[in-house]
Amino acid sequence: MSYIDKLALLHIKDRQVLTARSKNNDTYYIPGGKRETGESDHQALIREVHEELDIKLIPETIAYIGQFEAQAHGKPEGIKVRMTCYDSEYEGMIKASGEIEEVKWLKHQDRNKCGYVDVIIFDWLKSKDLID
Repeated sequence: MSYIDKLALLHIKDRQVLTARSKNNDTYYIPGGKRETGESDHQALIREVHEELDIKLIPETIAYIGQFEAQAHGKPEGIKVRMTCYDSEYEGMIKASGEIEEVKWLKHQDRNKCGYVDVIIFDWLKSKDLID
């Protein structure tokens, strides 16, 4: 079994989850990405979120939410993604940047538009009554 190690910004507003869709892709993902060599969780999250959403996370407000695993979307069977989720306050206005074409707030009923690990996260958030 091999894992793709990802960090994600699990941000909720008005009981909806912040998601992003890459160019030439129809699947939404919770924003974030893979760490570069030597990066801590916080460093990777800050960099990835800035690249994708053009906002600056406020380091002292970054809070661990949980870690989730599932088959990696679009990858061969047996390759899993392990997503470590955080929330954070930020500076700036969220907007699609870099490889991101669209930013969208999704409800639980929209989870079928997301990758496998994101569906698990949406179900977990709904079970905690954090999203509609």
